[in-house]
Amino acid sequence: MGLKKFKVTYNVDMVFCIDATGSMGSVIDMVKNNAIHLYEDVMNSMALKGKTIDSLRVKLIAFRDYIADAENAMLASEFYLLPKQAKEFEECVNSIEAFGGGDEAEDGLEALGYAIKSKWNTEGMKKRQVIVVWTDASTHNIGEGKGVYNYPTKMAKDFSELTAWWGDSEHEGFINQNAKRLLLFAPDAPYWNTISDVWDNVVHFPSIAGAGLGEFDYQQIIDAISNTI
Repeated sequence: MGLKKFKVTYNVDMVFCIDATGSMGSVIDMVKNNAIHLYEDVMNSMALKGKTIDSLRVKLIAFRDYIADAENAMLASEFYLLPKQAKEFEECVNSIEAFGGGDEAEDGLEALGYAIKSKWNTEGMKKRQVIVVWTDASTHNIGEGKGVYNYPTKMAKDFSELTAWWGDSEHEGFINQNAKRLLLFAPDAPYWNTISDVWDNVVHFPSIAGAGLGEFDYQQIIDAISNTI
C-alpha cells in the first residue's frame, strides 16, 4: 500500500502600509492602477518559483500625521480575500487620496503597529505574513501625536515595545516568528534604519526622501514581494 500524499496548504497574508501624504501621489496611483491585477501578478510570479498559494489576503493601511491630519491620520481596512474580493479591494485602494502630512516626518511607526497586530490567518501548514511599508518620509517617534483626541489608546508606548510586538527568535510577538516578513520601501532615516538593522526578517529598499518612491516600478515591487513568500 503506497504512502498517502498530503497537500501542503500555503496561506499568505499581506498588509500594505501606504504613506498617503501629498508627495506620494505617484505611488498611490501605481497601486490603484494595478490593484485589480495584484492577485494574478503575484500568482504568476510565484508560479515561476514553483510555488502555489492556496489563500491570499491583503489589507490596506493609509497613514499620515496625527497632529497635522487628525481623523485622516490612519485609515485601515480589514483583510480582503483575493481573487474573491478583488473588486472590494480595488474600491478600497481607489478611495485613498494623497494629501496632508504636516512636517516632513509622518506617523509610520503607528501604521506598523497596526499592521503587526492584524488578525493574521493562523491556518495551514505553511504561512507567510508580509508587511510592506511604502514611504518617502522619515517617521516620528512612536507616540509623537498621542495628545490628539483620536490617537489609539492601545498603541505601543515606545519604540522598545513596538520592537517587542515584532518579536525575535527568543520571544514571540504578535506575528508568527517563522512566517513574518517586513519590506521597507523607505528612506535611510532614523527608526527605518534601526528596524532594518535590528529587527529580524526585514528587507530595506532605501528610497529618496521626498521623491515619492519614483525610483521603484511596479514589477520591482511584485518581485520583492514574491521573493519574501
